[in-house]
Amino acid sequence: MTDIPLTLPTRRRRSSASYRLERRLKKGALMVAVGLVLVYTLFPYYWAIVSSTKQGAALYRDTFLPALDFTYYRALFENTVFLGSLVNSAFVATSTTALSLILGISAAYALGRIDFPQRRGVLLAILMISIFPQVVVLSGMFELINWLGLYNRPSALVVTYLLATVPFTTWILTTFIREFPRELEEAAIIDGCSHFRILTKILLPLMGPSLASTGILAFILAWNEFLFALTFILTDENRTVPVAIGLMGGNSRYEYPFAQIMAASVTVTLPLIILVLIFQRRIVAGLTAGAVKG
Repeated sequence: MTDIPLTLPTRRRRSSASYRLERRLKKGALMVAVGLVLVYTLFPYYWAIVSSTKQGAALYRDTFLPALDFTYYRALFENTVFLGSLVNSAFVATSTTALSLILGISAAYALGRIDFPQRRGVLLAILMISIFPQVVVLSGMFELINWLGLYNRPSALVVTYLLATVPFTTWILTTFIREFPRELEEAAIIDGCSHFRILTKILLPLMGPSLASTGILAFILAWNEFLFALTFILTDENRTVPVAIGLMGGNSRYEYPFAQIMAASVTVTLPLIILVLIFQRRIVAGLTAGAVKG
């Protein structure tokens, strides 16, 4: 009986050229995908810039280059009502962000570090409040603002926006505080520190990235809000930017001031872009904090 040699099928080795080709194809596909995302996200803003520099019939021509006519921008900065709305928006957004961070940090420390029976229920209540539609609480907030005597005042918007920003900041900051090791607090308690001193002297300096990311998001929410600002503010001198842009009118009742609105939208978006660029690294660090353990 003769032995029949058995040959096992061998894998066909791929050449280095095929590996390089595959890597190039994957890299090219990734670059194309990134390019499509950038075009999808940046083109509306670019088109707003292009439209804000055109007048008359030029608005309806399919040209993708700006006309470099800044008439509407000069008109905006000569408009005292629009400049006043910028000041009002800056005051409302800054005050709302500052108060939201102060209240949110205090509540987040209590929810993240202090054990009490109702903690889970409080967190669920905060989450439910943060996802409420604005229309649901509009009538109740209107009665509250009237009772406080804040109707037609920018401070009314600060009180109103806290309803949305405080639950939001509390929920996010609670997750950040939970990531800190408890050994820091235990060592501080042994040294005689109170909870307030632990929060302000130990945890707060470590929360720079999380405060920057949460504060920017709260600022953007307060800066762009429209419904409450339209409802609780009556006169032009107290209005915020979104309402001022929405109520812009043309030279006649049949004219829609498209270019003026685009110019105002570009002007209003610039402060947000500048803030994000200034705090870019802290925002990225804050958004990625706690994503990886160990």
